[in-house]
Amino acid sequence: MSALKSDTMNTMQRRVVQNFLDVIVLLKLRKSPLSAYDVISFVHLKFHMLISSGTVYANLYALERNGLLKGEYAQKKRVYKLTERGKETAMTLLNHKDKILDFVLSLFVD
Repeated sequence: MSALKSDTMNTMQRRVVQNFLDVIVLLKLRKSPLSAYDVISFVHLKFHMLISSGTVYANLYALERNGLLKGEYAQKKRVYKLTERGKETAMTLLNHKDKILDFVLSLFVD
């Protein structure tokens, strides 16, 4: 792959992950509570990219302000879990994933 193609793909991947970070967090939290460090590690392992702690904390705080997460201190770190509203939102996303995928694919079709 050429350097331009590689740079374009890396840029696009970073944009998608950063713009869908709230969705990534909501869906990952269905399994177990997470700290900000856990989110950074998960994104790094799954998408092979590092995101800043500032990006993650801003996203977690926004989700918490919107009533989708609840953060609590446990062993010197803040751990987040889904609220009932967060669980419902995550299930709605999962139940409509085909529509979401169709929408994203429609971006590439005239």
